[in-house]
Amino acid sequence: MTLAIIRTAVVVLAGWAGAELAPALEIPVPAGVLGGGVLGGLAVWLETRAVGVPVERLFWGTVGGFFGLIAGLAVGAAAASLIPNAGMAGMGLPALLGAYLGAATALRRRADLEAVSAVLFPGTTRRSELSKILDTSVIIDGRIADLCETGFIDGVLVVPQFVLRELQQIADSSDTLRRNRGKRGFDVLQRLQRSAKVKVEITELDFPHVKEVDRKLIELGKTLAGKVLTNDYNLNKMAELSGVAVLNVNELANALKPVMLPGELLHVHVLREGREAGQGVAYLDDGTMIVIDQGKRFLGQAVDVAVTSVLQTTAGRMIFTRLREDEPGSGPRGA
Repeated sequence: MTLAIIRTAVVVLAGWAGAELAPALEIPVPAGVLGGGVLGGLAVWLETRAVGVPVERLFWGTVGGFFGLIAGLAVGAAAASLIPNAGMAGMGLPALLGAYLGAATALRRRADLEAVSAVLFPGTTRRSELSKILDTSVIIDGRIADLCETGFIDGVLVVPQFVLRELQQIADSSDTLRRNRGKRGFDVLQRLQRSAKVKVEITELDFPHVKEVDRKLIELGKTLAGKVLTNDYNLNKMAELSGVAVLNVNELANALKPVMLPGELLHVHVLREGREAGQGVAYLDDGTMIVIDQGKRFLGQAVDVAVTSVLQTTAGRMIFTRLREDEPGSGPRGA
């Protein structure tokens, strides 16, 4: 609210300044007020955009624009000497074009200046390398806290204010399940803040022109040059298409599941019937589903099975097995 009042005051003062300058410029006072207000609004808009721009980009854009402006003024001076009637336009247009060209070139070639940026802005460069931006789903999921305790995740965990607002909306929901999920999310954040392995940073960076939280996270990832930490499949794909690095907890969990090869033996507990006739279903400790051919008759019992094939899906891994006693060449059970 305070920031909104300040921005409004800037626009009002700019309009007042325009009214004061109107007589000197020999233009109507209303036109001066309008012009000043427009310039004030432009300044406020540039300020809102600059908030999400890394400091090294602002620096190189300013440096490039400055040298481009000098070059443009030199060209304008030469043009004015050759065309005496060119007036202010003869000087102003080359200066404007030179400033634009210099700033645009510096920003586009910023990768070539990374070594200098690392010296000038060491803290920013280091922070960008280590920043992981948390989305709402990975906070509610809770496994991120265990990962941090093991040391596999380090650096700075960035939690945007717009993610906290979404988490608050979930915690205030009338639906009991959603309300409990929101409360668990806040408990996970408190656990992360107490952890000595990571640093949790709440950022005020926002992108008012972007409405969706997922798009805001992607814009924040671009701004901080960090990685988005999520378990949301759609956000994962959207971020990859936008050129933002992603760490997906679900993909990590799938990668850490044990590799099963055909013929390997397992000892499992048959919990329920399968979808096909005669099938039984069991689960490994990590939640991997085991489908047992002709295992229905052993419902509620522990059996030895042999792996026949493994199916990897987007939802996880399924292992198809048959009873060990049905394997060719196997002896009686218990032998």
